[in-house]
Amino acid sequence: MINKREKRKRIFYVPGIISLVFIPLLCLYSWYRKDVFKSEGCIDIYFPEKSFTKSNLESIKRDYQVFNFNSSEVLESKDLKNLQAVLRKMNRENDTINGVQIHLGNKMAYEVYVRILDILAIEQMPTYQQYNNDFFVLMLPKPKADKKLREITPITCGYWEANKEFVLKERKEKQFQYVLALYKKYWYLFLAYLGIVVLNIFALVKFNKTK
Repeated sequence: MINKREKRKRIFYVPGIISLVFIPLLCLYSWYRKDVFKSEGCIDIYFPEKSFTKSNLESIKRDYQVFNFNSSEVLESKDLKNLQAVLRKMNRENDTINGVQIHLGNKMAYEVYVRILDILAIEQMPTYQQYNNDFFVLMLPKPKADKKLREITPITCGYWEANKEFVLKERKEKQFQYVLALYKKYWYLFLAYLGIVVLNIFALVKFNKTK
């Protein structure tokens, strides 16, 4: 004879559900109201005076190779490739004798200007300056390595793509330090929540045994 199987009652522990669900939501809401998760940042952009730029450029003597751009990116593609090759060689050899002058013509398309900035960023040219309608690109003598000094990362002012890797690394480190500080500041909340979880587990097991 087959015994009739009794249907088990589903176990609901209301206090446990409330504490495990609503307390974290209340904590998140409280932190949101206090702008705990809000992140702000800024970037400084500096444009030197033309007189300073001119005197600065004239004080550095170089044999400049001139590139003239006065059309669209499609028509200037060959010269752009040659420019990139020259800059790559100059950077690789740390050529402090020669330099590159990039002249921007009146009929040059804006896309060519953007492409020039991209090339300077891709080839990681450490020193270049725009004066009127010309870019002057040059290499400075590298100082002798000193292990005691902290490594300096050059920043291209106001140009995100050139500094993206460095900025993202710095931002990630700051975010980690911020989250770590947040945990240190509110450690008692996390400890209390953990205690509530453990307490509810024991209460649920006990409640199940009495049934």
